[in-house]
Amino acid sequence: MSALHIKKGSSSHSAYNLRPTFSDVAERHTIALLVENEPGVLARVIGLFSGRGYNIESLTVAEVDHTGHLSRITIVTTGTPQVIEQIKAQLGRIVSVRDVHDLTVEGRSVERELAMLKVVGSGDKRVEALRLADIFRANVVDSTLSSFVFEITGAPEKIDAFADLMRPLGLAEIARTGVAALLRGD
Repeated sequence: MSALHIKKGSSSHSAYNLRPTFSDVAERHTIALLVENEPGVLARVIGLFSGRGYNIESLTVAEVDHTGHLSRITIVTTGTPQVIEQIKAQLGRIVSVRDVHDLTVEGRSVERELAMLKVVGSGDKRVEALRLADIFRANVVDSTLSSFVFEITGAPEKIDAFADLMRPLGLAEIARTGVAALLRGD
């Protein structure tokens, strides 16, 4: 038998085992859009995602230029690099979209989110909730004899960690703003 013999069914040496140019591993990306602030723009952006089966993990929108009537939409989504490139290209074709930036690939960015968490409990659980809030630099924005509402800002991972610790202490409700992000530097 020659040294070039390849076992039948082995695809590792097959000429037909072509590797895709893009990875098939899903990645989390933060995409920032500058859009004209007019009726229907947000619906068109969301429609692009829902119509193609893409998921939006976080969505924030606010007017950033009152005189120029421009809004910033920040979207956190997950997909393969090929899907992310497709999303950016399709977003760029929407008439009201002025700019599309993938903050994940354009450089280091700062991401922050605000959350409010209602924790219901008494006794030791109440004391522990206050202790953890102090460690995480969360503020008490409302207090009753049986509950606290904490306000916390930070990276989404920080908020996730705080919520995970509050669950056994009586986390009853959570409201999150979604990610706001900017590129660092010039």
